[in-house]
Amino acid sequence: MATLKHINSKNADYGAAEQYLLFEHDEFTMKPVLDETGRLIPREDYRLSTLNCGGEDFAVACMRANLRYGKNQRREDVKSHHYIISFDPRDGPDNGLTVDRAQALGEKFCAEHFPGHQALVCTHPDGHNHSGNIHVHIVINSLRIEEVPFLPYMDRPADTKAGCKHRCTDAALRYFKSEVMEMCHREGLYQIDLLNGSKNRVTDREYWAQKKGQAALDKQNAPMIAGGITPRQTKFETNKEKLRQTIRAALSAATSFEDFSSLLLREGVAVKESRGRLSYLTPDRTKPITARKLGDDFDRAAVLAVLEQNAARAAEKTAAISSTPPSIQDQLRTDRAARTAPNVQRLVDIEQKKAEGKGRGYERWATMHNLKQMAATLNV
Repeated sequence: MATLKHINSKNADYGAAEQYLLFEHDEFTMKPVLDETGRLIPREDYRLSTLNCGGEDFAVACMRANLRYGKNQRREDVKSHHYIISFDPRDGPDNGLTVDRAQALGEKFCAEHFPGHQALVCTHPDGHNHSGNIHVHIVINSLRIEEVPFLPYMDRPADTKAGCKHRCTDAALRYFKSEVMEMCHREGLYQIDLLNGSKNRVTDREYWAQKKGQAALDKQNAPMIAGGITPRQTKFETNKEKLRQTIRAALSAATSFEDFSSLLLREGVAVKESRGRLSYLTPDRTKPITARKLGDDFDRAAVLAVLEQNAARAAEKTAAISSTPPSIQDQLRTDRAARTAPNVQRLVDIEQKKAEGKGRGYERWATMHNLKQMAATLNV
């Protein structure tokens, strides 16, 4: 599924972006990889093109434009914007996506959505994890050198003028994501909904923490595996992933928010609600982690929906148990109790019977009968 990622940079060295695209870099430190002689190692396969640079090198064209308009001279200025469109690894074998085709799509996307900006468009055939996902890098100078039409993601007149800067607002990023989805639909490529969040939201920091942790764990387990010993742990999990598993376990067992909170407290996690949003505080932190940083499965609406389903399921189970007919053993136990129960009968009203015409013989029998029944009642 194609995804869109945005990174802004305050680095005044525009050549560093081009160097990253052309030469091998360490995926953890992001530093260039050098050969035995100390030289940069070119990437094996890539496509690179420039837009609106007037035949000059990208870095030279950007610095010349910045000087002309007096922009991007301060340290805190955002000098460039880096957009990455990553395609699904299956798009190659299933949908005929090639590096050249992806490069053409990237150039078209850049020309349509970032007109008037000097840009680098570079396509790589593989990602950091060697998953085979073709991806396109679009790096633009934050300064606009030409006046452009008012585009749908723009919200003020300055966004169209030369000498003004590109702003990647939340609305603009949503628009770009919708355009990526439309592009994939039009080209027959795999695509997911980029606008409605994700169940697990993994940030760049967590992604690289997991990568580095897994690499360290693999290195630690290598001697044991070589010696024929099965390591106890083979998959590294970040603290956020452990927290997700703890929350899911509590959700599966709780039927109310109170139960949910109590189950989390047993694991040392405190859940807090503020302004309709949930956050989770673990023992090793002083600041809680918001549900937004964990994923959509952990926000207030999703949690309450699961608790409601659990409560309804528990009520149905209780009703089913109460309506179940008695088992054979229960019926036998009831019959045995009825047979062994003492046969206690009511006392005879002797005076009423005499008024009805009964004689002295009946009176003597009734008196003995009443005495026996009272004795049986006392025994019971």
